[in-house]
Amino acid sequence: MTVERIFTRNASGAGSTEHTSVQVTAGAGIEGDRYFGRHEEPGQNVTFIEAEELESFFTEQDMPCDASASGRNIVTRGVRLNELVGVEFLVGSVRFLGVELCEPCLGLGKALATSTHPPAKVVKRLVHRAGLRADALSSGEVVVGAKVKSAA
Repeated sequence: MTVERIFTRNASGAGSTEHTSVQVTAGAGIEGDRYFGRHEEPGQNVTFIEAEELESFFTEQDMPCDASASGRNIVTRGVRLNELVGVEFLVGSVRFLGVELCEPCLGLGKALATSTHPPAKVVKRLVHRAGLRADALSSGEVVVGAKVKSAA
């Protein structure tokens, strides 16, 4: 149950930047990310997605897996993110609260669309599989390889 990859985007529609570590600020999210300090939506601080779900989708499409295309910040392995809704958990030493599922939007559908999977079909395929929205409850560094575990 680990962090496999970390991404930020500095603006909506911008390309993703991959990091080996990021600084998280309680109540604000990942420094340098487009959603840092914003509060328009629940759980907007940080988004997570399971590597296994991305790999499954890309394998079905016979495409190389591009984790950055999801637009999510933190890619995990071995973690059932849906089970973390309403739960406090740790990523390394940084505490998060799983707020809600990060359901797929049309933007994600367009980013992952193929000739056999138009945007609407992509969105339908990824419902309840597109990740988790979380609030940062403490500040600190999140690094690739960090363990993800229950805070209880």
